[in-house]
Amino acid sequence: MKTNNLGYPRIGVKRELKKTLEDYWSGQCGHEDLLLAGSSLRRHNWQLQQSVGIDLIPSNDFSFYDHVLDMSLLVGNIPERYLPLLEKLSFQEADLLFAMARGYQKDGHDITAMEMTKWFDTNYHYIVPEFRKGQKFRRFSDKPLREYREAKELGIETKPVLLGPVSYLLLGKEKEPGFHRLELLEDLLPVYVSLLEEFSALGVSWVEFDEPYLALDIDHDSYAAFVQAYQVLKATHKTGAPRILLATYFEGVADKIELLRTLQMDALHIDLVRRPEQLGELLPNLPETMLLSLGVVDGRNIWKNDLDHSLRLIGQAKDALGEERILIAPSCSLLHVPCDLAAETDSKKLPGQVKNWLAFAQQKLEEVVLLRQLASAPQDPELARKRQEHQRHIAERKNSTLIHNPKVKERLAQLSPQDFARKKPFAQREQAQVEKLRLPLFPTTTIGSFPQTAEIRRVRAQFNKGEIGQEEYENFLRKEIERVIHWQENLGFDVLVHGEFERTDMVEYFASLLQGFALTKNGWVQSYGSRCVKPPIIYGDVARPQPMTVSWAKFAQSLTKKPVKGMLTGPVTMLQWSFVRDDQPRSETAFQIALAIRDEVRDLEEAGISIIQIDEAAIREGLPLRKKDQPHYLDWAVRSFRLASAGAKDETQIHTHMCYSEFNEIIEQIAALDADVVTIECSRSQMELLDAFRDFHYPAQIGPGVYDIHSPRVPTEQEITALLEKAVQLLPARQLWVNPDCGLKTRNWPETEKALSVMVRAAQKMRARLAGTEQAMR
Repeated sequence: MKTNNLGYPRIGVKRELKKTLEDYWSGQCGHEDLLLAGSSLRRHNWQLQQSVGIDLIPSNDFSFYDHVLDMSLLVGNIPERYLPLLEKLSFQEADLLFAMARGYQKDGHDITAMEMTKWFDTNYHYIVPEFRKGQKFRRFSDKPLREYREAKELGIETKPVLLGPVSYLLLGKEKEPGFHRLELLEDLLPVYVSLLEEFSALGVSWVEFDEPYLALDIDHDSYAAFVQAYQVLKATHKTGAPRILLATYFEGVADKIELLRTLQMDALHIDLVRRPEQLGELLPNLPETMLLSLGVVDGRNIWKNDLDHSLRLIGQAKDALGEERILIAPSCSLLHVPCDLAAETDSKKLPGQVKNWLAFAQQKLEEVVLLRQLASAPQDPELARKRQEHQRHIAERKNSTLIHNPKVKERLAQLSPQDFARKKPFAQREQAQVEKLRLPLFPTTTIGSFPQTAEIRRVRAQFNKGEIGQEEYENFLRKEIERVIHWQENLGFDVLVHGEFERTDMVEYFASLLQGFALTKNGWVQSYGSRCVKPPIIYGDVARPQPMTVSWAKFAQSLTKKPVKGMLTGPVTMLQWSFVRDDQPRSETAFQIALAIRDEVRDLEEAGISIIQIDEAAIREGLPLRKKDQPHYLDWAVRSFRLASAGAKDETQIHTHMCYSEFNEIIEQIAALDADVVTIECSRSQMELLDAFRDFHYPAQIGPGVYDIHSPRVPTEQEITALLEKAVQLLPARQLWVNPDCGLKTRNWPETEKALSVMVRAAQKMRARLAGTEQAMR
């Protein structure tokens, strides 16, 4: 019986990767410094896993930006617009990677970034591969080989991890009509074969192919693609060739048993956290020589493992297969959890009792090793003591008085259908809002946040350390708000925002003010590139002790006659971007959060705020991966948003914002949210996402993002105008708002000022051109 790990966090305990990347992008460090930082992080991760006792240690799980983008470089899938950059003699592989992810606007080049979207149902973003008919692939990078050799020089044998060929193709997008990307498989496979041959020459024992799509609902063509791909890869096996571990996660694969028998891989990894019941279905049907990697430690959440439950699953597999055919592992890559619980030293943020219930990445690997030891030597006294102590914390959490709030549960029990519906339908509300707000065609706004400058972060740190008082800190924030309110007025914005300078994060800020949440000091998780978040921990019933945003919104509104949006985060997004308690249905936790947001909406209205944005950036992200599970989720997700928003007056305009997503699958549910305005990402997809809204005849108003805030590149006025022209071809101008595709917190002020100036000018020109053909006021 051995231990296996699928991947480890790349960013470092204190976000060392983030700091190095941003120094490199700003020119404060050089290429060698970047490579040294990456090497240092990889060495730390490998040595840590070796010291803990992991047998199959992953390599090539590190990335300077995104592992899917790394795969595009590996196989030479570089869109034509980036090819001129290759002619620059000094242009490094990492620079090409960053140009594809972030765009490139210097040295006479002006190249847009590639599209970005969510990695299955997580908050990790990947760069979407682009495919064209007849495309050819070639080895462009030797990153997996370099990193294997790098670990080998440290005396550490690793298991190279590659995104499998079928999932790689399915994660991408066709950039021209008339073909399906799976048609490219035959030309892609030789690149994988060449890698296997070189791994064999190096003496590699195991190679892991990640095929998360295998756990989804797949059609006939995808089924055939898996057969084709792994027959070719299996055929490359020779004496001494690496064995292949096929890794699936986020769902079960028991319905693919015939396919798995056909593929005949050396080992299969399954997610027994998401789908524990699949074990009993798979065990009698596995090929006789196949090893089974049991994903029994949750790679997506931070609660301590219930050792007793995991040992029952391991025992079941051990009885059926024997010890030699079993690997014990986390359910998926540990990319999705923070690095080390030992870095949490602030008991005010994370109370000691709650901390005792948690396990971060390092602790999860220790759990994997402990499970292997307990399964092999259950009678060992020292191991029995460790098990007893561990399980004591599991029992404490279940019975703790911190968890349950009777008042919250009573309020939920008293809800009626009327609590989930606005008083009047949208058409009647729209008229009331037109009369109250008097907005022009193409009203301009932003999604909410403005750049969090070094000065803002410095003053916040001073306040948190007690170096300045509450009054001094709040006076500083008021000056920042006043500055941006007047700046927006002067620029010509129609609906203003206060900038969210008091907020560290759109989820963490609210979590710090709600009961039932705990925060961390170093619980960082990568979202994309250098962007890291600290997901709060929902450990108990959620309640709002007092108003959270009202004083700031009221102050901002007092500075202008134009409407200022009240900015809230919706219940599903609070849920998705937190580590959520697992002792009750997620829907119940979402409704608890919704009631807190509902109370905040009421208080904002009473303070004179006429537009309230309840961001549901993650509603598509939470969609279950199997179609049979989706209706239930969509029902309670929509109901939780409606519970949060339905108490608003007819004349109060409710906005919501949604991040990178494919909306066509859930367009009916987006309409069912009954928001008055929805803003979405549309810039990287060149307005493609609006097709779903057009085809559905979406009734409410829409703000398609007209420029990409995840790139430092400043758009031209012609670009934004062209996007608005596309939008007008798809939807009536009276339905359209003009805004960036997301908040601006991570950008700097010079590029923000330039981009928003361009955006407002483009909107005003479109307004002037169409004023004679569309209703002039809305």
